[in-house]
Amino acid sequence: MELIITEKDNAARRIADILSGESAEADRQNGVNVYKWGGKRCIGLSGHVVGVDFPPEYNDWRDVEPVELIDASVEKQPTKENIVRTLRLLARDASRVTIATDYDREGELIGKEAWELVREVNEDVPIQRVRFSSITKNEVSSAFENPDELDFDLAAAGEARQIIDLIWGAALTRFLSLSARQLGNDFISVGRVQSPTLKLIVDREREIQAFDPEEYWEMFADLQKDDEAFESQYFYRDEDGNEAERVWDEETAEKAYETLESATQATVDSVSRRTRTDSPPAPFNTTQFIRAAGSLGYSAQRAMSIAEDLYTAGYITYPRTDNTVYPDDLDPEELLDTFVGNYHFGDDADGLLEQDDIEPTEGDEETTDHPPIHPTEDIPTKGELGDDEWDVYELVVRRFFATVAESAKWEHLKVVSTVGDLTLKANGKRLLKEGYHAVYPYFNTSENYVPNVEEGEDLSIIDTRIEDKQTQPPRRYGQSRLIEKMEKMGIGTKSTRHNTIQKLYDRGYLESDPPRPTRLAQAVVKAAEDYADLVVSETMTRELEEDMTAIAEGEADLEDVADSSREILATVFDDLEESREEIGKQLQQSLKEDKTLGPCPECGEDLLVRQSRRGSYFVGCDGYPDCTYTLPLPNKGKPLILDETCEDHDLREVKILAGRSTFVHGCPLCKAEEAEEAEDRIIGECPQCGEGAGSESQRDEGGETAEEHGGELAIKKLQTGSRLVGCTRYPDCDYSLPLPRRGEIEVTDERCEEHDLPELVIHNDTEQSSAGQSDESDDGDEPWELGCPICNYEEFKQRERKSGLEVIDGIGAKTAEKLAEAGIDTIDDLKDAEAETVAEQVNGVSEDRLRNWQAKAD
Repeated sequence: MELIITEKDNAARRIADILSGESAEADRQNGVNVYKWGGKRCIGLSGHVVGVDFPPEYNDWRDVEPVELIDASVEKQPTKENIVRTLRLLARDASRVTIATDYDREGELIGKEAWELVREVNEDVPIQRVRFSSITKNEVSSAFENPDELDFDLAAAGEARQIIDLIWGAALTRFLSLSARQLGNDFISVGRVQSPTLKLIVDREREIQAFDPEEYWEMFADLQKDDEAFESQYFYRDEDGNEAERVWDEETAEKAYETLESATQATVDSVSRRTRTDSPPAPFNTTQFIRAAGSLGYSAQRAMSIAEDLYTAGYITYPRTDNTVYPDDLDPEELLDTFVGNYHFGDDADGLLEQDDIEPTEGDEETTDHPPIHPTEDIPTKGELGDDEWDVYELVVRRFFATVAESAKWEHLKVVSTVGDLTLKANGKRLLKEGYHAVYPYFNTSENYVPNVEEGEDLSIIDTRIEDKQTQPPRRYGQSRLIEKMEKMGIGTKSTRHNTIQKLYDRGYLESDPPRPTRLAQAVVKAAEDYADLVVSETMTRELEEDMTAIAEGEADLEDVADSSREILATVFDDLEESREEIGKQLQQSLKEDKTLGPCPECGEDLLVRQSRRGSYFVGCDGYPDCTYTLPLPNKGKPLILDETCEDHDLREVKILAGRSTFVHGCPLCKAEEAEEAEDRIIGECPQCGEGAGSESQRDEGGETAEEHGGELAIKKLQTGSRLVGCTRYPDCDYSLPLPRRGEIEVTDERCEEHDLPELVIHNDTEQSSAGQSDESDDGDEPWELGCPICNYEEFKQRERKSGLEVIDGIGAKTAEKLAEAGIDTIDDLKDAEAETVAEQVNGVSEDRLRNWQAKAD
């Protein structure tokens, strides 16, 4: 029996279909899919199924000093027991093993892990390696016809990264967390790559905070020839002879504007035209792909997740690549020809094939592992992909089209005019030849019209204006720009940079997008700079990356590099240990600042966001137990304290992070006061304790008095900002029904015949997050006809009972079946699931989709 091992289950399914002519059948063993046909078996791993860790005696943070981890032994242990067990069972009977993991450093290491697991149970079986850049019939078939051997040097480079990252991350994380007394789920995470990345972001934030704006003035005049008007701007020559538009002295600006404002004509001094060639872009490498996807609104993590799904499905080439030069064996005409006749891309492909010469563009980086990202000959229909997947797929296709398209041409027209001793300029541009823009509509092609004028011609001045402006601070790095910066500085790799940014978000170091560092992030960076600068040094990180490259090329030894890294970390700890107390105080103060809202209205101490033992969040006074003042917060999501401050209470506003249901809660004290002031709106009788809830005889037999009945239903607003329909006899009667958090509630004259309650309509609601409703409406301006609140809630409960997971928008019957096979049968199962693990087990379901479903489930 031949055993084929791939990196993930969806790759196993795809490769099995290709090699078997789609005759392979899936068999479940230990909860793992095994694809079989003839004498072959194919199993997908779940990325790394073996992990590196310290021996168990190092697990207790309080009993083991962090510095001890530097020289601790590192051992390998299975992390996915069911997959490892299944792989071993299959390997025992294998007569040949083929490793078909991704072709990069990480994939080679995963392949080596599989090699070691096979060798544990079968010492003599031949093991071969196949490599490909796209999971298409041609590439996969060719790879299996020309197998190779595992590259143990490349795998060793990946293993070195694992070991070094474990030692650095664990030792430094424990040291900082213990120093700040921050244990449990709120530990302070530090990493070899994430720390210098964080410093980049913190340094930019410091520039923004230190920025001192300067005032300047700009002047404009609208000129007119016949009926055609265009804008001109005042300029002058600075000391270096360059054109300058900003006037830095107010008196000078006002004097110049007086001249401009009083004039009625401007005389054309010069007219110049030039034609500029606009060359097509280079092929996509990972960084440029992430940048382009970012312009479409996709985070780096999301863009790569979608690209990986498209790669596994066989629609694009491997998305982790530095290469910007197509390989010699790629025939652009042949690939273009596969798109001829396609509904979405056929016309563009036809037009490109009609060109006299098809010569692809080239970037600066040429490597031999993977080609630039481009589409394969397997073209999906739009219906086979989700909206996000189609967006990214079309981006990749059109980038390929652009790289084989002709250059565009622009005409630039510059008109310089004079008004007395003042000079004005107008810059027009016109697209003469569309070129690659016709097939790649992601770049700005807006034109600026300036009419044809002649030197010496007089133009009417029909309007003038002066604008008082200020210089602006540097912009925060967007995710794609940050990844470009990391690439230039040698921080991380093409495979890890987007994950590093996501980890910084997950660890509570970053908020918003573009990323902004929290106070904790700034304190961690400052502590490192003050006491152990190597922790945030990109130089050290870059040198380690170079060492790992040397390992991959057989020029260095894994053990030597790891030992060298241990020595560097030991010198870091020499400095840290001397300043443990100071570091702890610094971090504790920043942690408190990140949780501080403002002054307590009762005692003046700080109000802090706290977490109860049950995990819910609330606002409590730092003066506790002397002051017991508290305010509630919404019971779902994680609070994030914003910079905006309430004018009435001097408290910072709060945002609740809850996936797609994220919303700004505002000032907690305002919400509490609004709830206190809001009058309950009675809408009917309580079905649980109202007058009609039971007969007089039933009440008498039960020993209840009339005072225990007579409850009414009212629309209530809670101090958490939530709203509900609840009984007026609360807490004696706890009957309640959920309502959307936002939107004006209209009580209509229409009544429910069954429950005798008015039907409700929600206006301008953008959340619609009550029972079973989608988190987002199709149109936030359209009223939502909620109807009878009891009927709405009962319909939701019925859907939940009937279809389980299918109550979540986006989960259909087939997907629910796939999830059930992975052990996810209920909403609670979905909430508790690890997105990464499930995504690797369930075909066609990415981590991002799972996290979106989990947010909806909450």
